[in-house]
Amino acid sequence: MKTLYDAPHQFEPLMPSERQAEPLLAKAHDLARAAGRLAGLPIAPELRGLLRAMNSYYSNRIEGQHTRPLELEQALRKDFSHDASLAARQRLAIAHIDAEIDLEARHRGEAQASALYTIEAVADIHRTLFDRLPAEDLKSSEGVEIIPGQWRSQEVRVGQHVAPTANSVPTLLGRWAAVYGGVRRGEASLLALAAAHQRLGWIHPFVDGNGRVMRLHTHGVLHALGYTGGVWSPLRGFARTVDRYYALLAAADEPRRGDLDGRGNLSEAALVEWIDYVLDVCLDQVQFMQSLLNLDGMERRIAACLTFEQETLRSGVRVEALRPLHYLFLSGQEIERGEFKRMTGLGDRTAVNLLTALVKRGLLRSDTPQGKLRFGLPLHALRFYFPALWPEAEADVEAVGRGGA
Repeated sequence: MKTLYDAPHQFEPLMPSERQAEPLLAKAHDLARAAGRLAGLPIAPELRGLLRAMNSYYSNRIEGQHTRPLELEQALRKDFSHDASLAARQRLAIAHIDAEIDLEARHRGEAQASALYTIEAVADIHRTLFDRLPAEDLKSSEGVEIIPGQWRSQEVRVGQHVAPTANSVPTLLGRWAAVYGGVRRGEASLLALAAAHQRLGWIHPFVDGNGRVMRLHTHGVLHALGYTGGVWSPLRGFARTVDRYYALLAAADEPRRGDLDGRGNLSEAALVEWIDYVLDVCLDQVQFMQSLLNLDGMERRIAACLTFEQETLRSGVRVEALRPLHYLFLSGQEIERGEFKRMTGLGDRTAVNLLTALVKRGLLRSDTPQGKLRFGLPLHALRFYFPALWPEAEADVEAVGRGGA
């Protein structure tokens, strides 16, 4: 029978030893430099919105409770399914997007990154997510009521891991907060956020939603430290390596493997392997987004999309929209309709027809019929603009195009 944990020393080590941390710090240094450069790029607000939707999709997919991308897009338009189970997943997806927006707005800068390492912040993330759901959605898979922001009051087992006693959750979170909130040194903060993700899961403070809280916390700390700029997130990488994600999380729950495996109760080697995995995932996502946001390449991809619209779909879209669309993407700004038409170089009537077609296809966005225009990023344009960014969304669009479900 496994020990019921109830004391802070039982989930040591919380950080790797200095010797074990040295190669991890070198990798964290590379990540910090690459992420800092990427976060400084200007991008269209529509891309940030798409990435939030993608984060929601992937975080919920890890839990096996995701919607298809087109179903998520419908939910964003308040078009919820008549199927009760699917509608509940759609509401959860929207709640995740809104919670991410809320948390990013409230946590900016190094001081706010440290503020995320508090007992109150962990409860707040859970509350920020689940308070957005109606009462009928607040049930765990076992039928237990989910109370937003409230610690669990029962004992639980997650796979092979017997979580610590419910009564010990506040004490354990206090130790978690004190250690990770005290790590403020550059690259070490990246090691801390990776370790904190795993150890928060070990504590398992809530009856349900722990994984989502862990991932929102990690995303929030990276954002507050200025590493993401709304351009990337590790959530996509976690979901795309989900078997390894779960295997390494579980391995780091295990007891020390002998006298050479650190000095804590849990395995230091497994914690190091987990941290290394998180750093690799982050580096991979940064490098992937760097390749997609290549400015010269973006102009070619917009041109390919417009050519397809004009020559294959005959949607009314024309390649003359390239210059103003590329400008809108690079600037991340809105422009007046008259300025957009002028930049196409077309006559007024032809430019009006083009503008109408672009809005209809979602390649331009506007809040009102005569309002300013901004860059649009509909799912059907992903295969041109950002190929392989969200393959599941591309597959959804292709299935609809073939008349599939």
